[in-house]
Amino acid sequence: MSATRPDPDRLLAEVKADQQRAARGKLKIFFGACPGVGKTYAMLLSLRRLHDEGGRVLVGVAETHGRNDTAQLLEGLPRLAPRRIEYRGRTLEEFDLDAALAAHPALVAVDELAHANIEGSRHSKRWQDVDELLEAGIDVCTTLNVQHLESLNDVVGRITGIRVHETVPDPVFDNADDVVVVDLPADELLKRLAEGKVYLPDAAALARENFFRKGNLIALRELSLRRAADRVDAQMRDYRRTRFIDTVWPARERLLVGLSGAPGDERLVRHAARLAQKLEADWIAVHVDVAHWRRGKQARRQVAKTLELAAGLGAETVTLPGEEAAEALVGCAREHNANRLLLGHRPRPAWRFWHVSTIDRVSHQHPDIDLVVIALGEPQVRPEQVERPERGIDWLAYLWASVACLAATLVATPLVRVFDLANVVMLFLLTVVLVALRFGRGAGAWAALLAVGCFDFFFVPPRGTLSVGDTQYLFTFALMLGVALIIGQLTARLRHEARVAAAREKRATALARLARELSGALTVEQIVEIALRDFAGFFQSRVGLALPDMANRLGIVPGGDCAVDVSIAQWVFDHDQQAGIGTATLAAAAARYLPLKAPMRVRGVMAMEFADPDLLHEPEAQRLLEACCSQLALALERVHFVEVAQSTLVQIEGERMRNTLLATVSHDLRTPLTTIMGAADAAASRLRGDAAEPLLQSIRQQAGSMLRLVENLLDMARLQTRGARLDRQWQSLEEIVGSALRELRGPLGEHPVHIELPPGLPLLEVDALLIERVLVNLLENAVKHTPPGTAIGISAHLHDDQVTVEVSDAGPGLPELAPGKLFEPFERGRKESAVAGIGLGLALARRIVEAHGGHIEARPRTPHGAVFSFTLPLGQPPEVEAA
Repeated sequence: MSATRPDPDRLLAEVKADQQRAARGKLKIFFGACPGVGKTYAMLLSLRRLHDEGGRVLVGVAETHGRNDTAQLLEGLPRLAPRRIEYRGRTLEEFDLDAALAAHPALVAVDELAHANIEGSRHSKRWQDVDELLEAGIDVCTTLNVQHLESLNDVVGRITGIRVHETVPDPVFDNADDVVVVDLPADELLKRLAEGKVYLPDAAALARENFFRKGNLIALRELSLRRAADRVDAQMRDYRRTRFIDTVWPARERLLVGLSGAPGDERLVRHAARLAQKLEADWIAVHVDVAHWRRGKQARRQVAKTLELAAGLGAETVTLPGEEAAEALVGCAREHNANRLLLGHRPRPAWRFWHVSTIDRVSHQHPDIDLVVIALGEPQVRPEQVERPERGIDWLAYLWASVACLAATLVATPLVRVFDLANVVMLFLLTVVLVALRFGRGAGAWAALLAVGCFDFFFVPPRGTLSVGDTQYLFTFALMLGVALIIGQLTARLRHEARVAAAREKRATALARLARELSGALTVEQIVEIALRDFAGFFQSRVGLALPDMANRLGIVPGGDCAVDVSIAQWVFDHDQQAGIGTATLAAAAARYLPLKAPMRVRGVMAMEFADPDLLHEPEAQRLLEACCSQLALALERVHFVEVAQSTLVQIEGERMRNTLLATVSHDLRTPLTTIMGAADAAASRLRGDAAEPLLQSIRQQAGSMLRLVENLLDMARLQTRGARLDRQWQSLEEIVGSALRELRGPLGEHPVHIELPPGLPLLEVDALLIERVLVNLLENAVKHTPPGTAIGISAHLHDDQVTVEVSDAGPGLPELAPGKLFEPFERGRKESAVAGIGLGLALARRIVEAHGGHIEARPRTPHGAVFSFTLPLGQPPEVEAA
């Protein structure tokens, strides 16, 4: 097939992709560096233009953030009513996806693409809602800030010091049909912020001190423009590929440096890295593995070392098979739209006057490629870099070549009486082809020379001498020698290429077999068995495997025959880098240690001792090893997540059964406990002053403690099975604290309680009974874990838009646990504790506080003791008359 003729399979795939895109809606993203640049305004402005032209448009979500100019654009536009969702006792509004699908407009505006939907929605993210609209054939326009792109989220976090958690996958952005960059200079944006056009005055002052610093805005602006430029560059390359355009379009600087494998290539790589840094350009280091050029071990080591250096300097490294280095380099440059090709120039020896360099080929045959030629001079080759033959001369091949020529002479002797000498020459040429096909280039060239000599000595008059009677035979000899050498070399090249193709097919078959076997493995043990067996066979090596435990400490898997150094394996696992022989890290090790990198994390380390250490200097062997390691890592990750899913299902079922049991037992205990408390109160009222009264009070107190324990069990079971159903009312915090103290007046009798509630605390919209339960549990926890007479404090203070309540004590302090571990169900802190209880009080408190939208934590108190604090949102309390 012609190199310029389009590939039919590729054309068919393009047609199918176009059909799928035609049935799908179009996505238009208004993209900006940060809030306030005018993305929503630009989106609504374009929507209004379409509406005025008679288009069927709909506003699904539009966040005006109190900006009057943006709100005015909504007037007269058809708007979708929001969907109301009950969440944690509050009614919130969300985008109504089903209503938008039912309305099926031509275009719907959905603001804030990175928004996270409320629990209970069909999709967890708004961009998933948008994707469903697109699948239904509805066009969508939306807005997005650069900090919400997944790939740039951490970069923006390092610049601004603020990490957002609502992100959009990069493919959503890259696959958008249109991206409109809404840009605003930093000074103008700061002016808008000062004028209150971005945030309200109080929030604007805080934003200026944090996110909206001028340096941050300049950096974010550059990030957004560069990211948009990257997308446009990818679109241009895709357009050139689909239209089969070979001409390089220098729309963006991209360098490609060609490496020959000579010792001076390091200088070329460093020069390319400096030039790429100066031009702020991407660059690619390419080595063409010319099939007919047999490289020794030293040359392969040099190529691998140079490519590793290029990768360390930020280049993308590529190894290409090819017959002609110039054509392979130009093809790679056109594919990547590289507008500059860097090549090194070395002086050409005088005796190679016929040789045409790669530079000359590119400049003459491809004048549209800009060439940058770097003078490398004579390579400074150290003695250890001198290439030595991998093996000696194969004298047996030359002997067989001589025997073949003599046999051809014997066969031609009777034939010369019947045929002309021109026909006899064909027999010698066939001999040269067979020798080159069987024994290679050297033996083929020797056979060509020997065939000419035999033909002259035995068949050309005067026979028996090398002299020539007719000068025409000199031309015959020269032509015969030239044809024989050319045919022999072409045949040897074909033999070499056939061997390379066979080796590639063998590797592809090995990789396919490994993938097939790993796909059927269901346990880690099966994966390990497959890996140890197949890797040893593929690479002729001894193999060992180390896998991490729950604490990410590696352990050697039994069954391997390679001695694994756990310390080296742990370093490879922690740093996600290769180490061992043939690398720059711990090169004295006998084995090569490779991290098994899966999409989520490193899943283990493979250690391999190769019978031939130079195997990894071959590019195709490296690619095969990387592909096999990736397959192994994916299989380990798949099995890991299957085990996690099974464990989660078992845990969920166990929790359900435990909750059912607790609820049943608690109901059965509640009634007799209430009866015991009532009977104790009645008996104590009749026996006042009697010696039995303290005993009855003790019975009542212990029964009350057990009843609170039962109520904790019931509340925990209810929260875990049915979720939090809050009866929110505007309540006074002072009244809730007083009610909790009355509940615990008996246990608190031996502890002085200090209450610090500032006057003028606003009302809180809470479930009073549940918040009282939180205070009761925290106070009871303080009573249980402190000796009698220890002071207990209750305080509250306002901070921003929330109130913080603290319960403190001067007891022995917190146990040595992770701070969040205390709030786990059935966690009692100290294993040897003699304090009664089952460890549900703090867990229940956390569930209740989080259901109210707050947060609870524990911290040590200075000089000793503990502080438990929780926050509650303030909300907008109703106005209360002063009276």
